[in-house]
Amino acid sequence: MLESVDFSRVKKRTRDAVRARDGANKHDYFMAVAHVRFILRKVFRMIEEKAKDVGLEPLAHQALLQIYGSPQQQLRVSELADRLDIAPAFASNLIKGLVKQKFIKRESVPNDLRVTVLRMTAAGRDVCHRIDAEVRPLVNQFTNKLSVDERETALSILMFYVGPGASR
Repeated sequence: MLESVDFSRVKKRTRDAVRARDGANKHDYFMAVAHVRFILRKVFRMIEEKAKDVGLEPLAHQALLQIYGSPQQQLRVSELADRLDIAPAFASNLIKGLVKQKFIKRESVPNDLRVTVLRMTAAGRDVCHRIDAEVRPLVNQFTNKLSVDERETALSILMFYVGPGASR
């Protein structure tokens, strides 16, 4: 059985990361950053490989996730481009491929026919579910090998990036 993460220790590690980053010896900070980047890269690589197995390039899979995971399960082209951090013209090309594969569809907004939104199709949802189901055991196998110390280090850096340390 996995030992539980202690969030008070995670908070302390986050504070330590802030101090290390601002101090003269930044090695502890960079060790933690390297560790979290290793974990994220390993997990993202597993997901990308499963997406490729079903015929989706990683960015196309990410586009599906962004649409499906949006609050209304729909995005405008510009919103998708922003979420993917790509140019709208590149997003348009990506969208064409996903429409052709019947994973998403374009729809007009009833109260403003000039606006087009992108929505998931049943096939798009199914492919997201399939990738998730196939990658879950691989991710679990990898993350179950991480010690509590490794988990807490990774969480502390993530908190540093988006939590209290982010504003420094």
